[in-house]
Amino acid sequence: MSDSRSQFIAGCDAKLRLVRAEADLTQEEMAYALGISKKTLVDIEKGRRTLGWTGAVALCSVFPASEVISSTFGGPPAAMIPVMAHTDRPSAPVPPGGNPWWEVVADNGRFVIEQNVISQHYRLLAQDRTKIAASFDIDDLLAQFNSQTQES
Repeated sequence: MSDSRSQFIAGCDAKLRLVRAEADLTQEEMAYALGISKKTLVDIEKGRRTLGWTGAVALCSVFPASEVISSTFGGPPAAMIPVMAHTDRPSAPVPPGGNPWWEVVADNGRFVIEQNVISQHYRLLAQDRTKIAASFDIDDLLAQFNSQTQES
């Protein structure tokens, strides 16, 4: 599992109880909303278990207007979930320019690192705008950016 996914899941695990309180739900109601047992919910809230990828995505999908979730990830996670879902897979080229959601962080003429202004995650793009990688940690991408630059 990528570091981005692990960080995302850990953030959801840590904020689960607060999201439940924000929604004014009992443990039984929250467990039902997420499709898990009350015992599993209690174990997650106590740090003995984790939501995992599916549970974290469910939490963000079921509570898309949650201020707790938005403040945890710097905005609604709807944009970053698909990126994490497709990390380490080839992607179609990303359309160039004109996108107010992405800011160029590094560009060497062959590769570009951009940061999402809402979720703060980064993506590494090849010259043809094909996504190579994505991460919440720019150092992960800089290592690839620099190693990719030195090849060929």
